Amino acid sequence: MSFAELGLADEIVRAVRELGYETPTPIQRQAIPAVLAGGDLLAGAQTGTGKTAGFTLPILHRLSTRPLQRSGKPVIRALILTPTRELAAQVEESVRNYAKYLNLKSMMMFGGVGINPQIDQLRRGVDIVVATPGRLLDHLAQKTIDLSHIEIFVLDEADRMLDMGFIRDIRKVLAVLPRVRQNLLFSATFADEIKQLADDLLDKPAMIEVARRNTTAESVAQKVHPVDRDKKRELLTHLIREHNWFQVLVFTRTKHGANRLAEQLGKDGISAMAIHGNKSQSARTRALAEFKDASLQVLVATDIAARGIDIDQLPHVVNFDLPNVPEDYVHRIGRTGRAGATGEAVSLVCVDEHGLLADIEKLIKRALPREVVPGFEPDPNAKPEPIQRRSGQRDTPRNAPRDGHRAGASGNGARRGAPAGQSGARATQGGERGRNEHGNRNAPGNAASNGARPASNGAANPRSGQGAGSNGNRAGHGERASGNRQDQNGGRGFSTNKPARDGAGGSAQRSGGGQGQRNGEGSNGSHANAGNRNHNGPRRAAILGGGQGNAQSNAHPSHGGQRAQPQARAKTRGE
Repeated sequence: MSFAELGLADEIVRAVRELGYETPTPIQRQAIPAVLAGGDLLAGAQTGTGKTAGFTLPILHRLSTRPLQRSGKPVIRALILTPTRELAAQVEESVRNYAKYLNLKSMMMFGGVGINPQIDQLRRGVDIVVATPGRLLDHLAQKTIDLSHIEIFVLDEADRMLDMGFIRDIRKVLAVLPRVRQNLLFSATFADEIKQLADDLLDKPAMIEVARRNTTAESVAQKVHPVDRDKKRELLTHLIREHNWFQVLVFTRTKHGANRLAEQLGKDGISAMAIHGNKSQSARTRALAEFKDASLQVLVATDIAARGIDIDQLPHVVNFDLPNVPEDYVHRIGRTGRAGATGEAVSLVCVDEHGLLADIEKLIKRALPREVVPGFEPDPNAKPEPIQRRSGQRDTPRNAPRDGHRAGASGNGARRGAPAGQSGARATQGGERGRNEHGNRNAPGNAASNGARPASNGAANPRSGQGAGSNGNRAGHGERASGNRQDQNGGRGFSTNKPARDGAGGSAQRSGGGQGQRNGEGSNGSHANAGNRNHNGPRRAAILGGGQGNAQSNAHPSHGGQRAQPQARAKTRGE
């Protein structure tokens, strides 16, 4: 079967043929007719199966053969959401290549870069937007994007999107889309959360699953090299030199580990660069470009940063560290052996990781062959040590905010508005949580690097009665504002760095605006970025009747400082 036989427009078939593709992959053979039919779609496909063309080609066909009867600039008719910047860039590049002979315009939209060029591009008009959730919400907050004409909505790599904690952002986006639209959901795995999201999003969808769940491609040769933990880097260097490997994608568990390994490989005479969330967008783009054109021998990456790496016939993937989450192993080795090509996935496993290896083998339902490399035999008496998990359970924790718009990642992309009833700004440049180049959290007192993030203004909170909002900046160098909450129940408030709960109010500012009050006497305080904490005003207020007392405390808790005890304190119920 050819692409022409799938019913695609001649212009699209011509562009695809010029890219060297003659025969559609299994996911493309099934997905393209389903999308052309106009119904919703739930597709299960591993990375590397050609799923991007499976939805972009029919989207281009539908938009080009059903033009809007409007004069003037184009309007956005298709929205594709991806979890990471690299994947957004890869998908948008595919759209541009396939639309070479069509009168359709596309753009990518993600954080870590200036927002103004994106605004200018939107003003000129585009038909298709490929975006990450955070930056899309920035544009929605600033009213610089109009999604009222969306005909087709795509959620790509939905499982990864949920892993990264984007479910709330996704729902905010869905809330502003037209009710009548075509929805396409693609996921490598079908966990319960995906099924729930599909039930909420899709209407009588066609279902496609081209590979067994949580399986690895047959075209990828997998093996395990047992080795002592302190010999891993030497073994990796040996393998690269011995087999003359080039274009080697190496995965580490942490950003600090990626930096350190790239530096060590460089000292061994192997050209290597690290890519992770703390790297600037320009550095990430440069590293990917050099890796793709084979001028860079080794690319060391964390799991999320590697999403979107799409290199034809990438020959080698190495798990320098096994992932904490077994499903990530499937995603990692899916970088090689793509679309029928062959590839090799090698895992360097020390005694600490035997449990992780067992979890992976249980997931993929196969035992991976072990091969001890002469000269690197592991010590049979070695004792396992706890695996250091700098960012929680994985390089970025499950349900943690991500995409370069989440709290704490350093960068220069300002969030000038806030989604769905928030105010203020927040900025990042990394796609992972706020840690510095060495994998450490930001310095004491720093909640973020650059940019500002507001407290929620009217957002629902299970602990709040009415979800009252706040104004304030989570500002440039770690300054953090307190948000306001409002409860219907009585309680007692604290004049500290957190807003009061359940009643008598309190608010705090960290070198930025933001005050809150809840059903009781309010208090104001300030918490400077350097760690100096001053509390002025009522320390606690009596509840259920409104009695109040005053207490003042001045302290410098950061850097080993001590906090002065309050001179007086009002008694509250129960004291």
